[in-house]
Amino acid sequence: MDSEIIRKVRKIEIKARGLSRQLFSGEYHSAFKGRGMAFSEVREYQYGDDVRSIDWNVTARLNHPYVKVFEEERELTVMLLVDVSGSNRFGTRRQFKEELVAEVAATLAFSAIQNNDKVGVIFFSDRIEKFIPPKKGTSHILRIIRELITFRPETGGTDLGQALRYFSNVIKRRCTAFLLSDFYDEGYADALKIAAGKHDLVAIRVADRSEERLPDLGLVKFYDPESGETVWVDTADSQVRSDFASRYQGHVAAMTALLTKYGVDHTVLYTGEDYVKGLKRMFEGRRG
Repeated sequence: MDSEIIRKVRKIEIKARGLSRQLFSGEYHSAFKGRGMAFSEVREYQYGDDVRSIDWNVTARLNHPYVKVFEEERELTVMLLVDVSGSNRFGTRRQFKEELVAEVAATLAFSAIQNNDKVGVIFFSDRIEKFIPPKKGTSHILRIIRELITFRPETGGTDLGQALRYFSNVIKRRCTAFLLSDFYDEGYADALKIAAGKHDLVAIRVADRSEERLPDLGLVKFYDPESGETVWVDTADSQVRSDFASRYQGHVAAMTALLTKYGVDHTVLYTGEDYVKGLKRMFEGRRG
């Protein structure tokens, strides 16, 4: 690994480690602690106990009601589903969307590791580009950060459905998963429904303010990094700008409705802006 890559890994490690320790440790733990329960012991029944927790075998043997005591399974598996398609190589506010994704994913990974959770990653475009199985440990997190910084996909397209189906198939036990994408895709509703039903799925949409509204810059040549096509657009035409804004708003509304329908918590983070507030808001919303 060359010195430039080492420098970038170290920089993002320091930032992510600091943010996760100072800001997210409590929020993360409260929002994503294990939903499963592990059997611990039995004790005598007390007034107010849930009768469904009575251990009938022990009760019959000791001729006195006993209940099962459970404790939360604190250890989680956290999966990061990272969109590496071409549309993420865009940004007008000090960073590209793919750089924002790398920072957020690294911060979530450090938050997970500080809570003794396993972390894994699925990189996807319109195919599954790379799967890093969940593990613990700092060296594993540093490997993930290195991949987040250096990974280059084989194709530029996006297929959220394929990514979600792969995730549902490869991770058998319930886990917490963060889907980081700009969500420029359609036809993934069925896969989303299955993944959200099986896992604790959270959607993080990454965006750039310039995607919302087309500025008046005259005749401009636009390049689509996913299809490789270029097209000339007359941005001085008010109808063109209006149509552009309407399509974007429609895209966001459809995505939001779909996520809400299947109970997927979601937030939006913008390039060049403080993503800490967005993550904290999402975490606090889950605790509420």
